[in-house]
Amino acid sequence: MPTYKIAIVGAGPAGYFTAQAFQKAQNEELTFSIDMIERLPTPWGLVRSGVAPDHPKIKTVSKVFEKIAKERGFRLFANIELGKDVSLKDLRDQYDAVVLATGASVGRKLGIAGEELKNSLSAAEFVPWYNAHPNYVDVEVDMSAQTAVVIGAGNVAMDVARILAIDPTELDPTDVADHALVKLKQSNIRTVIICGRRGPEHAAFTAPELRDLPKLENTDVFIDSNQIQAAIERIDGLEEIEKDLKNNIEAMKAIADQAKKGLARKLEIKFLSTPIEIKGKDKVEEVVFKKNKVENGKVIPTDETFSIKAGLVISAIGYESTSCSGVNIESGRVKNIAGHVEHNVYAVGWAKRGPTGVIGTNKSDSSDVVDLIIGNLKEPKDSEGITSLLKSGHEVIDQTAWEKINASEVISGEIAGKPRVKEVDWKRLISLGRS
Repeated sequence: MPTYKIAIVGAGPAGYFTAQAFQKAQNEELTFSIDMIERLPTPWGLVRSGVAPDHPKIKTVSKVFEKIAKERGFRLFANIELGKDVSLKDLRDQYDAVVLATGASVGRKLGIAGEELKNSLSAAEFVPWYNAHPNYVDVEVDMSAQTAVVIGAGNVAMDVARILAIDPTELDPTDVADHALVKLKQSNIRTVIICGRRGPEHAAFTAPELRDLPKLENTDVFIDSNQIQAAIERIDGLEEIEKDLKNNIEAMKAIADQAKKGLARKLEIKFLSTPIEIKGKDKVEEVVFKKNKVENGKVIPTDETFSIKAGLVISAIGYESTSCSGVNIESGRVKNIAGHVEHNVYAVGWAKRGPTGVIGTNKSDSSDVVDLIIGNLKEPKDSEGITSLLKSGHEVIDQTAWEKINASEVISGEIAGKPRVKEVDWKRLISLGRS
């Protein structure tokens, strides 16, 4: 019975669902040994460093990942960086298939004047900062101003805005990074404005996220009811209205119509607003926008502009994959055809399709790519895999070491009344795994 060696690079949802698809495809004639290779000392990808701390339910998918990791033939190799500790060419030679599940971690640029000013950040920096990613501990976030602007109209923009707008004591029982919680408690920000380029009917928010907003106890949420009414009128002209769009508009209308409590903290969502310049001497002081309108389903700019005085700008307009030796990046993702990159190299998740979909989207996506890989398999290679490629003395975080780190964080969390207290220091993470 042939056993094929599979290397999965990236230990986020796409990587785990790929491993699961291989495990499910095993039969009496076909088995797989799976080596999951991860740059960080910790697995789980965006479930650990992307999902907002006040949304703990979404993180419970990690239980599925732990089950996958317990299956026979699965090995975790964390604290190994592709392109630095191992090359793609070496992996290609050692494995029957190499699957890139490396995600997309670079924030897209707005491409406007003033974007480089201090306190103009990308969600790709801000989100991992409050989520205790070891590479983003030192991101400087100045929250001394009263107003912050978030640019983008998707769930990431909403997460960012909510974290800035809610009373930080609401984050006390979460796994938010300790260093971020301290800064959020000192924050002067009381007004957060989300600005989207297109109309409400084009927003990429999901209805559950929108429905959560009116539940915020210490923050009033505003949407201009005129913008929603105009969107409803435009939608009524469509032959068919998608269910997701209908749910979204209903959720936005509920926010617009909800009675406000006159609270000090405010979160506002503005549509049809394109940022054209960020102004300020040494740091962000003002954001200038052009007003847009919708004509025949198309968003077009008007001559009208407006500006918002703000001390912090966070752009959340999407992510791009980082380039790595031997991998071509095209339109912000790994160049591929239906998941096939070249030779025995494949891509899944955001690396394959760009930053779209929710965590569950990766499941069907990975399954399709695994079917393609199995169809392309030839004679299994006689090789040792990654263990033959690493320099002697390279400290690997395997599944056992990760379970020690995990247990340590969870125990610290129990003491503090949180799900876990995340360790942010790379060296300390490795020593926890060693203990």
